[in-house]
Amino acid sequence: MMIMMRAATAAALALSLPATAAHAAEQRAVPQVLPMGVAVTALPLAVEDRTGYQRTSFKHWNAGANPSDGCNTRAEVLIAEAVQAPEVGPGCTLTGGVWWSYYDEREVSPAGALDIDHLVPLAEAWDSGASSWTAQRREAYANDQGQLSSLVAVTARSNRSKADQDPAEWLPPSADALCRYGAEWTATKLRWGLAVDELERDRLLELAAGCGGTDVEFTPAP
Repeated sequence: MMIMMRAATAAALALSLPATAAHAAEQRAVPQVLPMGVAVTALPLAVEDRTGYQRTSFKHWNAGANPSDGCNTRAEVLIAEAVQAPEVGPGCTLTGGVWWSYYDEREVSPAGALDIDHLVPLAEAWDSGASSWTAQRREAYANDQGQLSSLVAVTARSNRSKADQDPAEWLPPSADALCRYGAEWTATKLRWGLAVDELERDRLLELAAGCGGTDVEFTPAP
C-alpha cells in the first residue's frame, strides 16, 4: 500500500510540473525492488473496463526522450536496445544493426523487422486505470523511456500474436522469457499505478511461484 501511495503522489506532483521539472522529479524518485510474489500482491485489484478506448488516446511516437536528436521514441528505443549498433543517418534513418527479441529468442535485423511493444499494451493500460488520466499522462506512458522494461523491441510476429492480451491470455513462447516477462509486466503496472484483474493477478502469482529469486524493479513514474 505504501508503494502505491508513493506512486500516486509522484504522479500528482508531475502533472503540475513542466516537462523538464517532471523529468527531474523522476530522476529523484527512489527505485523500488521487491520479490516478484510480493510485488504482484502490491498491485491493486479491480475489474477492467474498456469503455471509450481508442488507440489514438495515447499519442505515440513523439519526439522522444531527447527532442534534439531528430529521432522519435521508436527509433530511440531501437538504438538503445541494439545488440549491434545501427548506423544513424539523416532524419534518424537506421541502417544495419542487430536486435535480440527475447519473447521468442530470435536475432533480428534490420530495424524494420521489429515492433516496439508496449509491455503493458495501451488497451490494457486503459482498462487498468489510464482511462482517467489526462492526455498528457497517456502520452508520457506511450513513450516511456524512464524504465527500460516499459518499451521493448521484439519481432513483429510475437508482438502481433500478443496484441492487447494480459498474462492470463498470452505469454511469450520462449519458456526462458517467462520470469522476465512476468516481472517486467508487474514492474510496469507498479510504475504507473495500474490495477490488475483477478485472472491476471492469479497468473502472475503462478509465474512468481516458479520464478524464485526473481525481483521486480521499478521507479514510480512522475
